[in-house]
Amino acid sequence: MAASPTGTGAQPGLKKVLGPFQLWGICVGLVISGEYFGWSYGWNTAGTLGFLVATLLVATMYTTFIFSFTELSTAIPHAGGPFAYARRAFGPTGGFIAGFATLVEFVFAPPAIALAIGAYLNVQFPSVDPKAIAVGAYVVFIALNWVGVGIAAMFELVVTLLAIFELLVFMGVVSPGWSLANYVANGWAGSDVFNGAALAGIFASIPFAIWFFLAIEGAAMAAEEARDPQRTIPKAYIAGILTLVVLAFGVMVMAGGVGDWRKIANINDPLPQAMKVVVGESSGWLHMMVWIGLFGLVASFHGIIMGYSRQIFALARAGYLPRSFAALSPRFQTPHRALLAGGVVGVAAIFSDQWIQFGGQSLTANIVTMSVFGAIVMYVTSMASLFKLRASEPGLARPYRAPFYPLFPAIALVLGLVCLGAMVWFNQLLTAVFLGLMAIAYAYFRLTSRSREEAPQDELLQGAH
Repeated sequence: MAASPTGTGAQPGLKKVLGPFQLWGICVGLVISGEYFGWSYGWNTAGTLGFLVATLLVATMYTTFIFSFTELSTAIPHAGGPFAYARRAFGPTGGFIAGFATLVEFVFAPPAIALAIGAYLNVQFPSVDPKAIAVGAYVVFIALNWVGVGIAAMFELVVTLLAIFELLVFMGVVSPGWSLANYVANGWAGSDVFNGAALAGIFASIPFAIWFFLAIEGAAMAAEEARDPQRTIPKAYIAGILTLVVLAFGVMVMAGGVGDWRKIANINDPLPQAMKVVVGESSGWLHMMVWIGLFGLVASFHGIIMGYSRQIFALARAGYLPRSFAALSPRFQTPHRALLAGGVVGVAAIFSDQWIQFGGQSLTANIVTMSVFGAIVMYVTSMASLFKLRASEPGLARPYRAPFYPLFPAIALVLGLVCLGAMVWFNQLLTAVFLGLMAIAYAYFRLTSRSREEAPQDELLQGAH
């Protein structure tokens, strides 16, 4: 689908170049950094066993969510993803809520991953500032996304396959040093499961369990660029969630049983440090883990940059953000201004120690939690949109229908609300920051209604006539 220039009254569009294997690569690649870092902060609050319970809860939510969300992404194959579904179901305000939440998720996730890239490379180059590496990562991968989605998607597929291979290697290399006694030692927050501290720890660790799967829904934002999305999206999503569930539990269990897991519960590079316990500091396996392990971080970083650019592009095209962000590169037909806008926010977050490093958590942990806030609000809104559209548009073409409806979307919705409640209870300062940003965004939304009225008509957003 050729792209039209902005400002002509035509609807800017994106090229359809992605097949099912590429879309699976985007789907898994968006998430796979969550297997490399971030999740181990959950051990810090819940212990290994408490975090295992939280992860089982979250994995159930994501599995039922993806099987339900796929109905929306195939029925409404729009670059806005959740924004488009909520806009069609609940009107402009619903679109605003979902769009804002998705932006928070996809704009705050990359700086956390960039910091982890810096931490991994710092293992090899201790004299280099991890934040400088993080900024360099933004420059490189914004440029790669700029030159075209076909090249970007092929790169994403290659690094995702390498990242999966490396996770399997990690599990194999550390297996001789694994023991159940190590994994269960101090496994609950508090003395055992039958105490309030253990229950509190489980709920407090939910954001880090979500990090295992965060952003898998971002593949929906590539729907406009997928060939035959009604067929490719279900294949990519179902294969993707099954791949990620297996990898998440495998990595978490194997890393927790090789020594004292508490030593890797509050750092950005848990897998190299866990491997170091088994093979020693000078092992070639360890150096391979650091270098190839970067592919997992790069896959997610690159994929989420692709996702946030499409979300900004779609929101600007519909009049929810300044129209200039919907411009496409004249040469590459990619949303270059949207790429740059998200990059500016991400770099600012990397250097935001003074205003986001509070609540007793590291900068990375707070950025992770902020991203998860956006994700959970978006998940709840998406499931509500599914129920609403089933009622208001029974005739909408649905090439894929959620299995076990209404049970699966109801489970996803209820567990999403449980996760949101737990996050608000245990992260009150970050909740205030999230709501403050939403209030500012809503003020802009109310002041710019004319720009939405003047935006080109989009049938996927308007609903039945």
